[in-house]
Amino acid sequence: MIYLDYAANTPTDSEVMSCFFEINNRYMANPNSTHSLGRQAKAEMDRITEHIAKLTGVKPSELIYTSGASEANNLAIKGLVNAYRNNGKHIISTCLEHPSVSGALTYLQTQGYEIDLVDITKDGVVDLIHFKELLRKDTVLVTVCAVDSELGVIQPIDEIGKILKEYPDCYFHTDATQAIGKVEVPLQYVDCMTFTPHKFYGLNGCGILIKKGKVVLEPLFHGGTSTTIYRSGTPALALAAAMDKALEIALMHLPERCDAVKRMNEDLCKFLVSFNKVRINSTACSVPHIINLSVQGVRGGKFQEALELEGICVSVKSACSVPGSPSRPVYAVTGDKKNAMCSWRISLSHLTTKEELNYFQEAFTRCYSTLVQ
Repeated sequence: MIYLDYAANTPTDSEVMSCFFEINNRYMANPNSTHSLGRQAKAEMDRITEHIAKLTGVKPSELIYTSGASEANNLAIKGLVNAYRNNGKHIISTCLEHPSVSGALTYLQTQGYEIDLVDITKDGVVDLIHFKELLRKDTVLVTVCAVDSELGVIQPIDEIGKILKEYPDCYFHTDATQAIGKVEVPLQYVDCMTFTPHKFYGLNGCGILIKKGKVVLEPLFHGGTSTTIYRSGTPALALAAAMDKALEIALMHLPERCDAVKRMNEDLCKFLVSFNKVRINSTACSVPHIINLSVQGVRGGKFQEALELEGICVSVKSACSVPGSPSRPVYAVTGDKKNAMCSWRISLSHLTTKEELNYFQEAFTRCYSTLVQ
């Protein structure tokens, strides 16, 4: 099988896996235990936390370990609005968010919160004029992804943050899950940022919420302080070590990996647009790792199934999205519901080979000839 779904999950780097096994075997004790082995484990946990903080440019006390980005997003969003419930019940977000963000917001609507979705431009970026119009004195939270998972559009996080400086009672969260390892993520004006390493060649089952020092959260879990008062649970030392290693490798190799993927993207898009019923939905503001396209008259799921029979794995939408529904981001950018129903996603990696892309082009041509009337 040829894997072109790296935005959903990535293979674990061998160095990351080795790090996980090494730390797991070396430290058997709970880092919160007070005996000598526990103290050794805690010292290692502290060292890892300090290194992740250095890599991300924050303080060690601002890191919260979670089970993944979905938990981190829920903790950030629900934790912020619950802690600052007296500030207001108005939230601003976008139609581009991952289901762990949009789902949390839908839940908050049942609790009396008012959600406004800011318009996006034809390039998929937040319309800053409309954003300013939506802001109110009772806006308690703005949550905008740094890069979305379907179109791969890079959002103007710094510009949004600068606007919010005039609203001291409003907090800013960004889901950077699709951004880390692909682009630089500005954190100066962000109150909370979330990510998970399985998007950049780390392990599943772990994630991080960066919570700036001045920010308070109401925990989702109760019963023990763990590494922080904001998230209970036994510290997962080996997972933290593996996450640290994956992050270090991803940031170290970001420029050359991104350049390699950009060249693949350009070649592949040149091939795809040679078919008159193909429409590229990703924009000039998208990361090169994600190509969202539609084949006119063919449902995205139908084309995905045809490619799978050819031995190729792609996604119709984000892996966590509801199947059978039109892509909200694609509809928002194109204004065409039929086009949104026909959309699907190729996601690339520096691991993708020329031979794989050559075979994809051959398979795509066969599928197109069969499915397009």
